[in-house]
Amino acid sequence: MKIVVCAKHVPDPNMPMEVDTGTKRLKRNPAQSILDPSDEFGIEIALQIVEKDGGEVVVLTMGPAAAEDALRRAMAMGAGRAIHIIDDALAGSDALGTAKALAAAIKAEEPDMVICAVESTDAYTGMVPGALAELLDLPQVTFARSLAVDGGAVSIQRATESGYQTVQAQLPALVTVTASVAEPRYPSFKLMMQAKKKPVDARDTGALGVDAGAVGESGAKEEVLTVELIREEKQGVKITDEGGDSVDQIVAYLKKIQVA
Repeated sequence: MKIVVCAKHVPDPNMPMEVDTGTKRLKRNPAQSILDPSDEFGIEIALQIVEKDGGEVVVLTMGPAAAEDALRRAMAMGAGRAIHIIDDALAGSDALGTAKALAAAIKAEEPDMVICAVESTDAYTGMVPGALAELLDLPQVTFARSLAVDGGAVSIQRATESGYQTVQAQLPALVTVTASVAEPRYPSFKLMMQAKKKPVDARDTGALGVDAGAVGESGAKEEVLTVELIREEKQGVKITDEGGDSVDQIVAYLKKIQVA
């Protein structure tokens, strides 16, 4: 079985994020960017499937030169090889433009399954997997909290607001996974060193047969009109019970704000 896992190099979610008010995009510092943690769940479940049934895991990303760091991390986890779509013409691509480039690379691989995170932790649009499934003409099963392959089909438990649904699709298929699908392994130092020597196949739009005018900023159909900071919430009032007077304190406070 060949599984392609889509991955992204994103600003570390644990670091403060800033938006460039001119471009209305996140300021990206390669030194503070990592393999998207949400992609590690997809990589892990793909590795578990291949370790059980055989095959290979290919990790795929699109981005500038620094994005190779994310691929190295994925290969340190166990992915066999990596594809890096890198081309200045792709800068500023929207979700559809990104999906066009990724789809071209995936088509050439003819995988049995494509795995994506539900959404990335930088843009949070969640639109790329759906666009990919459409462009690749694959069935898509989403929000997988567990995943199993049986013969020529994939079965998932699909997370919902009230529980989960069991859904099955014939392979090849595209699956989006949640953080519940698998616990990512931590690469050893030895595996990280070995990953430095694994091949990364760099491809541009020409090699992929993608029209450079249909991707990137010039081909984008989406436009960010405004960016606003989230309104800061006032800290709530904390009442400490000192000798059974908490009720009196609450009543006094409610009177103070003219609720009681």
